[in-house]
Amino acid sequence: MPIRSDAVSDSLLRFGVSGNSRFVGVFKKPCWLMFLDLNVSFSDMKVKELIWILFALTLRSVLGYGDIYIVTIEGEPVVSYSGGVEGYVATRADLAEELDITSETVTSYSLYLEKQHDELLDSLFEVGTYKKLYSYRHLINGFAVHMSAEQAEALSRAPGVKYVEKDMKVKKLTTHTPKFLGLPTEVWPTGGGFDRAGEDIVIGFVDSGIYPKHPSFSAHNTEPYGPLPRYRGKCEIDLDTRKNFCNGKIIGAQHFARAAIAAGAFNPTVDFASPLDGDGHGTHTAAIAAGNNGIPVRLHGHEFGKASGMAPRARIAVYKVLYRLFGGFVSDVVAAIEQAVQDGVDILNLSVGPNSPPTNTKTTFLNPFDAALLSAVKAGVFVAQAAGNGGPFPKTLVSFSPWIASVAAAVDDRRYRNHITLGNGKILPGLGLSPSTPSNRSFNLVAANDVLLDSSVMKYSPLDCQRPELLNKKMVVGKILLCGYSFNFVSGTASVNKVSETARSLGAAGFVVAVENSFPGAKFDPAPVNTPGILITDVSKSKELIEYYSTATKRDWAGRPTSFEAVASIADGLAPILYKSAPQVALFSSRGPDVKDFSFQDADVLKPDILAPGSLIWAAWTPNGTDEADYVGEGFAMVSGTSMAAPHIAGIAALIKQKHPRWSPSAIKSALMTTSTTLDRAGRPLQAQQYSGSETLTLVPATPFDYGSGAVNPKAALDPGLILDASYEDYIRFLCSVPDVDPREIHNITSSACNTTHGQPADLNIPSITISHLKGTQTIKRTVTNVADTETYTITTRMSPEIALEASPQAVTVISGASRVISVSLTVRSVTGGYSFGEILMKGNRGHKVRIPVVAMGYNS
Repeated sequence: MPIRSDAVSDSLLRFGVSGNSRFVGVFKKPCWLMFLDLNVSFSDMKVKELIWILFALTLRSVLGYGDIYIVTIEGEPVVSYSGGVEGYVATRADLAEELDITSETVTSYSLYLEKQHDELLDSLFEVGTYKKLYSYRHLINGFAVHMSAEQAEALSRAPGVKYVEKDMKVKKLTTHTPKFLGLPTEVWPTGGGFDRAGEDIVIGFVDSGIYPKHPSFSAHNTEPYGPLPRYRGKCEIDLDTRKNFCNGKIIGAQHFARAAIAAGAFNPTVDFASPLDGDGHGTHTAAIAAGNNGIPVRLHGHEFGKASGMAPRARIAVYKVLYRLFGGFVSDVVAAIEQAVQDGVDILNLSVGPNSPPTNTKTTFLNPFDAALLSAVKAGVFVAQAAGNGGPFPKTLVSFSPWIASVAAAVDDRRYRNHITLGNGKILPGLGLSPSTPSNRSFNLVAANDVLLDSSVMKYSPLDCQRPELLNKKMVVGKILLCGYSFNFVSGTASVNKVSETARSLGAAGFVVAVENSFPGAKFDPAPVNTPGILITDVSKSKELIEYYSTATKRDWAGRPTSFEAVASIADGLAPILYKSAPQVALFSSRGPDVKDFSFQDADVLKPDILAPGSLIWAAWTPNGTDEADYVGEGFAMVSGTSMAAPHIAGIAALIKQKHPRWSPSAIKSALMTTSTTLDRAGRPLQAQQYSGSETLTLVPATPFDYGSGAVNPKAALDPGLILDASYEDYIRFLCSVPDVDPREIHNITSSACNTTHGQPADLNIPSITISHLKGTQTIKRTVTNVADTETYTITTRMSPEIALEASPQAVTVISGASRVISVSLTVRSVTGGYSFGEILMKGNRGHKVRIPVVAMGYNS
């Protein structure tokens, strides 16, 4: 399954790969593999490129135009093997114990599994007619293989083969926030200060790599990092610089591209066959979660504050799976996840997700990607995943399963605003992270289409103001250049930063970019520039500007301008404005309800799980990053997306793990969710950005389908009072209770059997309750465990009137370390055809508050 950038169309992803050709010849050992066996570093880029070209051509001549398939076979993976194979003792991991990947028993059994994979393929197909890319042994038992469709069909019928799925693509889902979240004053001091926050916790980033030279990842200006023997990851060597990617702060760095190479999508010239980030996305997410504290954010001679990660002392382990042009493939991602768990990461950050729900299984929860993450959770690894950028529309999530912390994106309290004042007295709002026009004076306006050097240049779309050589400098100098916003800005071939460069090279006093039409996919983020400038995003305000300009510009009989009398001044937009109406759910953030299958039927799982800052986030960037046109060549970028929200949760989870090292991933997730808030900084219910009927931005009351349990509260999450824990077996029971799911399919993908078919999905002991099809009365239970001192809790409920919600007992004393069961009943009072929302609130006499969101839709019995 491939992963892709949201900015790249599906048509660019396949690179002409089809699945209907077959090779009839044989190589004992393909020549490209001989190159790999040499393990030689080539300093000459042309030689390296030649090798990659030979590699790709040979691979295609050997394999034809096949596809990549992920296959699972009989037998349990390392993480769940309970014994039974002669000569191999059990390796099964319990959440309470750390899995020792380096032990002789684990190594022996994993090699046994890999041998099984090789023997299966060799027994079915002639050597050279297929290429095994990965053996998955630790989290799932199977492999990724490049072969023809006919071979895949034959493989699916072979004895011992449980599941064959064609690989899918995946996509990216892409400061001030530590202060906004209260970390410097309320959280870091409890862990020894920022210079100890996240100490010895390893966060793994499955992303586009990292730029290791960035000061956010420097180990020079911090206390030296000591060895961390329990982490067993490796550090690749940069073939160009011959330098190690690791420095103590960065503790592991690897890249995974075998599926991308087999698909013919990988170009080493731009994709880098190393952990080096050629995109920017991975550097940004790593810095948000674990970047060093107090790093000055400087662009164009202005400092925009100081950046810090959520857990600035945490270690960073890099697993590169995303590439510039095409995104990535699920088989590479699964290999990276498996390697990260083997290496010993504590936290996994996934700012990536599939393009859509899986089509080959009856439920979204059953696929190699989610199954690998389930095994990672079983091994004790907390997983944070971006919820998706399909908002504000419902059922757009790409993170489905209850064992994953799916993170929605919030707009925090810092916004950048600017305005332009016209000569007629009107003040038009817009976005412009720029200085003001000199001395706040007014300057004449001149439109790009009025200063063309030659009308024939219209084929170059000069109104974008991307090419200064197309405009008459004598007519522009000393004036404010008025430009148009075209689809080129949406596609990434035009940028506000380039408009600024054009204006500066022509000697303009400033620039305006006016949006006259709404474009699907347009993302209006303020871009820092060193020329006075503003982006007018409101179409009606752009119309006012253009009408004023047209009225004030004198023209001859042929329509040529004779004098420019429209004037304007641009205000200073460099200083942020702080709002109390924060956080808000960002417009782009994907919304629930969660779906259980490809037909988008509602699932009995609340998604997203939690809300974290994800809009206009300043963090480190790689100078050769191409993901954001406005930040090419820069060291920092201000980027929006649920990709930015997920690492906030990953970093905060690292702080919880540091304080509570024995907590399970579900306990950490529970602490985050039950302590979150549904109120903004002004004490009002959270709001969500939404489109009005005219496609303009408006605010509406937010629901759990927008924010999950609520906005993250790091201080409270460190001391939640009660947690709701769930084991691997609980998750398997959940899968077995999903309606219409074949137990054999569960066994095929997870290697775990359904011992009982009783129960319902809502019975899973997670800190939310969702019933998508409630008839009559349904009673479920939740088990809470006290992780603080003995405390007495008073239990109250609140619910929309269509559903009656009751919890018992109404008061309960929970001894420190003990557990108690809460019984919850929901009864349909009236059928409305929509969801009802409520909550269970547990208030302790020692001050703890535990909140569980409740979501249900009533039906007639």
